[in-house]
Amino acid sequence: MTSAAPRLPALLDALGQRAPRGMVLGLDRVREALAALGDPHESVPAVHVAGTNGKGSVCAMVESIARAAGLRTGLYTSPHLSRFAERIRVGGEPIDDAGFERALSAALERVPSPLTFFEALTVAAFVAFRDAGVDLAILEVGLGGRLDATNVIGAPLCTAITSIAFDHQALLGPTLADIAREKAGILKPGAPAVLGPLEPEADAAIEAAAQAAGAGPRLRVTRAEHGARAGEIAVGRAGPFARATRVAAPGRRAVEVELGLRGAHQAENAGVACGVAWQLAGRWPEVERALPAGLAAARWPGRLERIEAGAAHVLLDCAHNPHGAQALAAWLDEEGPGAARTSLVFGAMTDKGWGEMLQTLAPRARRRFYVTPKGRAAAPLEALCAIAPGEPIGDPGAAVARALEIAAPGELVVVTGSIYLVGEVRSALLGIAPDPVVAL
Repeated sequence: MTSAAPRLPALLDALGQRAPRGMVLGLDRVREALAALGDPHESVPAVHVAGTNGKGSVCAMVESIARAAGLRTGLYTSPHLSRFAERIRVGGEPIDDAGFERALSAALERVPSPLTFFEALTVAAFVAFRDAGVDLAILEVGLGGRLDATNVIGAPLCTAITSIAFDHQALLGPTLADIAREKAGILKPGAPAVLGPLEPEADAAIEAAAQAAGAGPRLRVTRAEHGARAGEIAVGRAGPFARATRVAAPGRRAVEVELGLRGAHQAENAGVACGVAWQLAGRWPEVERALPAGLAAARWPGRLERIEAGAAHVLLDCAHNPHGAQALAAWLDEEGPGAARTSLVFGAMTDKGWGEMLQTLAPRARRRFYVTPKGRAAAPLEALCAIAPGEPIGDPGAAVARALEIAAPGELVVVTGSIYLVGEVRSALLGIAPDPVVAL
């Protein structure tokens, strides 16, 4: 920590002590806290993004596009990989220590009632964005949408829902329609909404919620061969390279670009990001002109991120549910070196669909190493071995070292299954001193 923020370590410690309260959904405490701080959330134009998977990538793309257009941006995402400050970004960089200290002290010390860990960070983000004078804030929902702490935004410039899949059923409901309704809670009267490809059950639930809320026009992303019809955003390949993507919509100039983010699924995320950007262009025309540059420059750590490690390569991916594992498997099938030249380092939380995830990924690796990530209770090593034979090493660092030790030149070591796991390994590989792990 820098001398400009001498109290920050103590504040981060106090923040971490809020974590044992876990996730407490609801908006009353956050609204009360924001009111006590002058309602900073009302002074910053915002985009609000929900979804099971892909919402972080869409937020990163929209933020990159806005910066390419010359806007001063704020980006609020969760969780972090190494440092708490990664969750609050200003101008594309994690918030500096002095700004973090000011914002966090306000959220922890100047509010009427104690906030949870996530609530405090959310309030701090709004304070930081107001103090930094950002032109646009891009907000990623933490969990669900309707009762998520970020959902205090009353009039977003645009909302987006990237995908609906099974995750957090204990909190969001047992069916896709239940989950969709919770995420549709971010839709607001008059605000346009951009929707990623959805199963019919989820789409119907979101459409009903949009009509009930009086939401603005909906744009839906599709991989339509016929091109985009009214109300659609069509995405597809623009050339022979995997990341060459074309996004088109009626009345808009088509965007053809090699995406900065890896994975075929990123084409759909780019479609959502373009839909959001086209809405923002009504206020800032330069945003539409910045689309190709912003999409090409977008980066999102820990998402199909490749790190050189001697003669071999490490691929970090935050796939932490079955839907995410399917996207990773699709990338391995299309762009990976093949199962004979791939090792898998896998660990997951017990409250995730770890069995289904491992069944998807195990056939795509010749060697498998099972680990226990820090954080909440992890899937038992012996249970992982029962699904697909592998080495039950436990310690993530030791497992990656073992995989690299026996890897031949050009082989790929895939680290996945838990965001906690990716954060721990990434910090070690890049020499980043991480903040303490906080399990929610």
